Amino acid sequence: MDEISDLRVEPCLDSQYVRPYRLHYKQRGRKKMWDFIEKHDSVSVLIYNTTRKVFVIVKQFRPAMYVRACMNASHCDQSDRDIQDQHLESCKFDQPASCGFTYEICAGIVDKKQPVIEIAKAEVLEECGYDVPLEKMSLISIHCTSVGTSGTTGHMFYVEVTDDMKVSSGGGSEEEGEMIDVVEIPLSNSKHFLFDFSKPKTSGLMFAFMWFYNTKENP
Repeated sequence: MDEISDLRVEPCLDSQYVRPYRLHYKQRGRKKMWDFIEKHDSVSVLIYNTTRKVFVIVKQFRPAMYVRACMNASHCDQSDRDIQDQHLESCKFDQPASCGFTYEICAGIVDKKQPVIEIAKAEVLEECGYDVPLEKMSLISIHCTSVGTSGTTGHMFYVEVTDDMKVSSGGGSEEEGEMIDVVEIPLSNSKHFLFDFSKPKTSGLMFAFMWFYNTKENP
């Protein structure tokens, strides 16, 4: 497990990934407002290795997950913004690093002007090390993501790979500072993994596995 150290929280005044806004509007004549974040749409890919009958997923450290775990451990009153800000600035971050790691399917942001399927193909190579032909990738879902905070759109694909398509170890982009572990989940053990709540995982992964069970094979 990677060691996480020297954590510090500060206000985010400039970001290349997110921008906060406040929308004022009327609904049925009543004045309302809503805070939201502008961010990129996303792609994700469920990868199934037919050579060894395993799902190929990723595991990585998610800072927001770790900070939330530390807040929950200290019983921070999240309804009081002043207390919350004060807590974050003085947070000891004394929880184990494992609190911040999550299991996910291969994914990335749509930050290039090219078809989403090409972006998804690039993510499979970058994160998991498989060079897959575009024609082997199939779209299985177009869905809303982060409806309360960003209203973005996600495109989920499915691809079957074989061992001979593996051209690198993956691990993500070094230029972007990514540190991604590639994890293989045997199909025969995948339902146990899916409902093992001690292993934090995303809803996208859970949906993708369920889609596979309903359309491909039921272990």
